[in-house]
Amino acid sequence: MDFTTTRFLYLLSLLLVLPALCTSQNTFVSSRATYYGSPDCLGTPTGACGFGEFGRNINGGDVGAVAKLYMNGTGCGACYQVRCTHPQLCNDDGAKITVTDHGEGDHTDFILNLRAYAKLARSNMAAELIARGVIDVEYRRISCQYPGYNLMFKIHENSRFPEYLAIVALYQAGQNDITALELWQEDCQQWRGMRRAFGAVWDMANPPRGAINIRFLVNGDEGQKWFQLRNVISSDWKAGVVYDSNIQLY
Repeated sequence: MDFTTTRFLYLLSLLLVLPALCTSQNTFVSSRATYYGSPDCLGTPTGACGFGEFGRNINGGDVGAVAKLYMNGTGCGACYQVRCTHPQLCNDDGAKITVTDHGEGDHTDFILNLRAYAKLARSNMAAELIARGVIDVEYRRISCQYPGYNLMFKIHENSRFPEYLAIVALYQAGQNDITALELWQEDCQQWRGMRRAFGAVWDMANPPRGAINIRFLVNGDEGQKWFQLRNVISSDWKAGVVYDSNIQLY
C-alpha cells in the first residue's frame, strides 16, 4: 500500500470517527422520573445541595433532585434536558432543569419539582402525566446558561465569623463541575484546601484573615483547569452575603 493510499484511508477514518465524537455528548440516556410537590410548585430551600433560597428560583424555578447523578455533591448545579418517552402524552423538548437536591424514588434518576414535571407534557395533558406519578424518560447533560450573571460565591448561613467559613458557588454556567476549592494562607505562603461539607458547600475551620483569595478546580468540556481569584471575599465577610467573582464559566 503506497503513501497516498494510506493517507487517504487515514483521513477517511477520521471523517467517520469525528462525527461520532461530536455527537456522543448529545446522546440521551434512558431512565425514569417522578415529581415532588410544593405549595408554589418551585424548588425547596432545604435541598441537599445547600443552595437555600437560590435553589427555589434558579433556572426560572425548573429544578429537581437526582439520585446517582448527585455524585456526593459534585453534580449540584448541573443542567439536564429531560424528556419523557410517551409520545401520546409528552412533547418533544421536555424540560431543562438544574440540579438542586438529592433524592431517590421508584428506580428514578430524577425527582422534578411539579413546575418542571408539567413541562414534559403536551398541551392539556399535564394532569394525566401527573396522575401517572412515575414515567419513563431520557436525559442528557446540557450547558447551564445564566445571561448577565457571573459566577458568585455565597457565604453559607452556617458560617461564623471569623472562626468558620462555608462557601457555595452560584450561577455555575456551562458543563462545569467544581471539584476542589482552596484559600490562600498568607502567613504560610500556601494554598489550603477546603472540605466539601455537603452538596455544593465547601467549608474550613480557622480560615485565613483579611481579604480572601480563592482558587478552584473546574472539570469541564476542555478537561481540568484552575481559576484563581484575588481578594474575591472581603476581610469582614458575613453569613448570607454573595460575592461576585467577575468571571463567567462557559
